[in-house]
Amino acid sequence: MLAALAALLIFQCLGEGVSYVFHLPVPGPVIGMLLLFGFLMLRPRAADAIEPTALELLRHLSLLFVPAGVGIMVSANQIRGDAVAVIVSIAVSTTLAIAVAALVTRALMRRQRRDPATSEAVS
Repeated sequence: MLAALAALLIFQCLGEGVSYVFHLPVPGPVIGMLLLFGFLMLRPRAADAIEPTALELLRHLSLLFVPAGVGIMVSANQIRGDAVAVIVSIAVSTTLAIAVAALVTRALMRRQRRDPATSEAVS
């Protein structure tokens, strides 16, 4: 488990480094996740080593939201003046996220119906 956790942290650090060096507007953890995805596409066996640790982290994902919630509560007075902008941006981004997820799901379901061999390989 420690080796898998170290691998996940290494990819996060690599993402942070890439984001910092190239001054990208994308957060480092997102870049690290893309790098990890690329690595796992090249070496699928590595996923078997990382998967149990990743699933364990996902089981406790709600704990990772506690610091963000505390930060929002601490900053509530500063955000109060921009409440309308915050609410509108949350509503718009949530709607867009749901729409994109629905479109991707629809496309994948159509693809799965067209090519049953692909659906067997995926599941």
